[in-house]
Amino acid sequence: MKKSARYFVTLACLLAATSLAEGIVVHGEIIHTMAGAIIRDGVVLIQHGKIESVGEAASVKIPAGWRVLKARVVTPGLIDAHTVVGFSGILNQPHDQEQLEKSTPLQPELRAIDAYNGRDPLVEYVRSFGVTTLHTGHGPGALISGQTMIVKTYPLNVDLALINPAAMTAATLGAGAKAEKDKAPGTASKAVAMLRAELIKAEDYVAKGKKSDIEKRPARDLRLEVLARALDGEQPLLITVHRHQDILAALRLAAEFKLKIVLDGVSDAPLVLDQIKQSGFPVFLHPTMYRANNETENLSVETASKLRKAGIPFALQSGFENYVPKTRIVLFEAAIAAANGLSQSDALAAITIDAAKLLGIQQRTGSLEIGKDADLALYDGDPFEYTTHCTGVVVSGVVTDVQPH
Repeated sequence: MKKSARYFVTLACLLAATSLAEGIVVHGEIIHTMAGAIIRDGVVLIQHGKIESVGEAASVKIPAGWRVLKARVVTPGLIDAHTVVGFSGILNQPHDQEQLEKSTPLQPELRAIDAYNGRDPLVEYVRSFGVTTLHTGHGPGALISGQTMIVKTYPLNVDLALINPAAMTAATLGAGAKAEKDKAPGTASKAVAMLRAELIKAEDYVAKGKKSDIEKRPARDLRLEVLARALDGEQPLLITVHRHQDILAALRLAAEFKLKIVLDGVSDAPLVLDQIKQSGFPVFLHPTMYRANNETENLSVETASKLRKAGIPFALQSGFENYVPKTRIVLFEAAIAAANGLSQSDALAAITIDAAKLLGIQQRTGSLEIGKDADLALYDGDPFEYTTHCTGVVVSGVVTDVQPH
């Protein structure tokens, strides 16, 4: 490495260490910790990237010389339960669209970390509304499009921002899985049959891999290795599915292979609430304001409240957006859900602590508690009011700039 390159790497490391070591006090008129009651006139103390203390300002000792940030309302950093940000680029041109490989319908071996672009302006864009964590990766549109990952929206270097490099394997059933120009799968039943066949191959691959005679073990197969992780529950299948018959097909598949799955989208969820509830599987619900047409014709702004009433665990997502700026904002999706039957606290939970639990990252983020990552969103009013602005974002203890909207 050249001296100049070593200098800039060293400088970057020193700056990062300095920012993490900086003591920060976030003072909020209202603090939603998502771990208990709302705190009024409260503070959150942050150092070394973690939360050191949370409580009423009158009862928390504030160290001298710490940087103070003030806001009307403070929440945990928002979590987008399913998106393609970092893959579906802001330019909407072929060269920055990495979310879907169309050469073949089954590609579980594709790793999200190898294509994620943390410097795409959309990452900064969603962060400017308070989003600090993304569950992102290969999107819907193929029978198995690849893997997903969980990453912070800062720093920009994916290796530094990464939480989980292989969170789930993205699959699609129904119309979204159908291939073009008479290629397979061309029907819903063909899609399920192809997926079943691949899972059977993975079962056989696992069985042969356990043979005591090393020479009889199969050669490595990246595709089957990923599906093997789905079979043992280590890496769940994230199945994007909308029609009620396709939802039921996904549940049958999960039961047959004893899979751990997450139902994604589920526009027809109100038609099969009992079956979803009985399965025990969680839901990443379609964006509240998603367009209703074709297989999503039955979606509703009230579905989130119906899932909550039924006791089905769910989180909200931005999903995949065809139009510029290529992404929705989960804050707005939650706000509309809160205006259509879901309580404000449940709506906020769907993009914070509930999302964290369903993604398995609740020990790090999703609520404001001592020892957790210091991920916070600061607002100058009610976050669900459209005239409110996000005035500051803290990601892992680093205060990031917010651009005016």
